[in-house]
Amino acid sequence: MTDRYLDDLSVGESWEGEPFVITEAEVIAFAEQFDPQPMHIDAAAAAEGRFGGLIASGWHVASRVMREYVEAAHFGATPMLGISIDDLRWLRPVRPGDTLIVRREILAVTPSQSRPDRGTVKTRTWVRNQDGDVVMTFENLMQFPKDASARL
Repeated sequence: MTDRYLDDLSVGESWEGEPFVITEAEVIAFAEQFDPQPMHIDAAAAAEGRFGGLIASGWHVASRVMREYVEAAHFGATPMLGISIDDLRWLRPVRPGDTLIVRREILAVTPSQSRPDRGTVKTRTWVRNQDGDVVMTFENLMQFPKDASARL
C-alpha cells in the first residue's frame, strides 16, 4: 500500500481487512500470560461456565485486531500515534476456531490548530465473526502527519 497522510484521507472512507482465525492454542497462551481466568484457559471449567466452553479474552481479540491493522498497512508505512480508544464493546464471545473480519471507517479527519504538520483521524471499527455477528466495536483516535514532509 502507498503511504497515505492526513491530506490523503476523507470522511466515509472504509475498508475491510483479511479474515483471520482465532485458534485454541493462542486463546490459552494469551490468557495464561495476560488474563488467566478459567473461561480462557481451562476447557473443562469453561464447559461448566456461563459460556459453555473456552472463549478468547476480549484483550486478546483487541490485540489480534491491532495486529491485523498493522499488517494490512492501509496507510502504508506512514507513522501513526494512537491517542485514544473510546466506546470499546465486547458484544459476543469469540471462540476457538472463529474467523474474524475487521471493518473500519474514517469518521473524522481534523488538521491540528496548533501544529500544522499533523492532525487527527478518528475511525470506527467493527469486528464480525464468520456468521456475521458483531463481536467487538470501538472508536479510535490517531495522530497522523499532514504529508510526507512532516516528522512526528
